[in-house]
Amino acid sequence: MDDRTPQPLDRYAPETALTRLIRIPVRIVVLVVVLPVRMVWDLLAAGWYAVDRTVLPPLRRALEASAGALGRGLEWLFASVGRVLGWLIAALVLIPLRWLYASVLTPLGHGLRWIATALLAPAARGLGAGLAWLFTKAGQGAAWLFTALVVAPVVGLWRYVLVPVARYGVAVPLVWLYGAVLTPVGRGTDWVLGKVWDAAAWIVGGVWRGTVWVLGGVWQGVAWVLGGVGRGLAWVLGGLWSVLAAVGRGLWVTVAWLGMKLLVAPASWAYRRILTPVGREIAEAARVAWRIAGYLSRAVGRGVAWLARHLIGVPAAWVYRTVCTPVGHLVRDGLWAPARRAAAEAGRAARSALATARETVRQARRDAWRALVGGAGGARSGEPRGVPARTLGSTTTVPSAVQASETSLLGEKLVKRG
Repeated sequence: MDDRTPQPLDRYAPETALTRLIRIPVRIVVLVVVLPVRMVWDLLAAGWYAVDRTVLPPLRRALEASAGALGRGLEWLFASVGRVLGWLIAALVLIPLRWLYASVLTPLGHGLRWIATALLAPAARGLGAGLAWLFTKAGQGAAWLFTALVVAPVVGLWRYVLVPVARYGVAVPLVWLYGAVLTPVGRGTDWVLGKVWDAAAWIVGGVWRGTVWVLGGVWQGVAWVLGGVGRGLAWVLGGLWSVLAAVGRGLWVTVAWLGMKLLVAPASWAYRRILTPVGREIAEAARVAWRIAGYLSRAVGRGVAWLARHLIGVPAAWVYRTVCTPVGHLVRDGLWAPARRAAAEAGRAARSALATARETVRQARRDAWRALVGGAGGARSGEPRGVPARTLGSTTTVPSAVQASETSLLGEKLVKRG
């Protein structure tokens, strides 16, 4: 098996004797530290549970009720302020503006419209027609004068003087000069310059080729010399670099070996043999101490609950059963029940009296209306009417007929048979 492969540590192996040495002291110390923390934690959890059951729901309901009341109050306040502002705006702004519009601006606008329609519009139309006729006639005269004094002389001068002079005095001689003199001279000049350019190009090309050949030979010689010098320098520098690289690698290997032996190996041994067992034991001790502290805290809580029950709960229950319950029954049977029955009887009597009074008033109003109008047919549409009775042997209803009993038909049949 490869020795470099990490093997799982056995807690009870001989090489972990340190763990057995520090296990009990560490657990005792951790228990002493964790027990108060666990008891405080359990006390806080129990307190939070009690507050969540008893305090927070009423507080939440109180906050909701307060928020609702505040919202309703703000709504009423804003509504009242809005109504007051609306009344003030209507009384101070809208009503005066409406009066000003109806009593001042509307008559003034009607008057201005009548003045503009009846007086200013005819005058403006007449003045506009006169000015249009005057400007038309003046424009026609000015156009005739401009045509006679300016346009006609300019047109005659252009057509009979400038055009003949420009055509026969300038254009025709220039065309003859271009075709007979300038064109042959330009062609001869072009031929001479072409020949001169060809000779100059041949001479310059020969000179350039010779210069290039000379410079190429010089450059090849210089490049050969510089190449040899560069190769020699590269060989020397390569040897120096190889020596320096070998020395650097040796130094790096030495430093790495020293670091591994003096720093990494001791640190690894301390982490694997000391820190890991100690940390594992501390974590295990904290877990065991937390569980033991939970048992102790639960036992203390049960003891406190037993004491509270026997010192407070049992006497309070005895007082409730032997004192409060009989007193409550006495109050309920001797005071509350008779008062409730009396209140119910009084309520029923008041409702009966109110119903009787209402029926009396209704009957008196019906009698008074009949006395004023006269007859049963003059009953008001708002008065309640009785159920019309059916006549014997018919399905029609007559308002003045008396309702027949359910056994009348049977009696009539027995009389007919007899």
